[in-house]
Amino acid sequence: MLDAIASWWASFSNDFYRNFILKDRWKYLANGLGKTLEITLFAVIIGIVLGFIVAIICSTFAKTGKLKIGNFFCRIYLTVIRGTPMVIQLMIMYFIILLPLGVDKTVTAILAFGINSGAYVAEIVRGGIMSVDEGQMEAGRSLGFGYVATMWHIILPQAFKAVLPALANEFIVLMKETSVCAFIGLNDLTRGGDIIRGVTYSDFMPLIAVALIYLAMVMVLSYFVKLLERRLRSSER
Repeated sequence: MLDAIASWWASFSNDFYRNFILKDRWKYLANGLGKTLEITLFAVIIGIVLGFIVAIICSTFAKTGKLKIGNFFCRIYLTVIRGTPMVIQLMIMYFIILLPLGVDKTVTAILAFGINSGAYVAEIVRGGIMSVDEGQMEAGRSLGFGYVATMWHIILPQAFKAVLPALANEFIVLMKETSVCAFIGLNDLTRGGDIIRGVTYSDFMPLIAVALIYLAMVMVLSYFVKLLERRLRSSER
């Protein structure tokens, strides 16, 4: 029994050394992780800004009938983005639109993922806005607020609290979806694992390492989201 354990440990240690320590191959994962976090961070910012703008336009049209032209273009945007695969959007953005202009792959990925995320954020936030009781808008008007001020100070804060878990889930999905960046030759975390696999001809170690890193990032993000939810609940008291 002890011999079997010792043999397994020796084999595990050798594989670990070969995949990560030898020739500093761990740097492929470290550099890829940095690239994944960079893309995710800026894509989330774009997604939030774009999503809230689209959600406000669509909900304003639904509530008041105004912004008809803006709503028309927003519906086209939502239909196209939500109806096509992310990897196809990424390749169209790079190979057809931005590659001829010489735009960097990282910038391309940020724009593609940000635009994609914005469509899902928009629908989440729109649902949150529409779920807020109409009386809240009337209360804001009675206090002398205009439509924009009422939306900003009363409606959106309540909608944000309601949709925070769904938004967090969208950002987690976004972070994991960045793994398709390899389709445009970007060295993200997943691509870093593939490079190690190509050198060592070992599948287990690199793939498990990449999976564990993604899992760790998701757990950290989920932890901070729970902290934010508790903070928002305590502020209501």
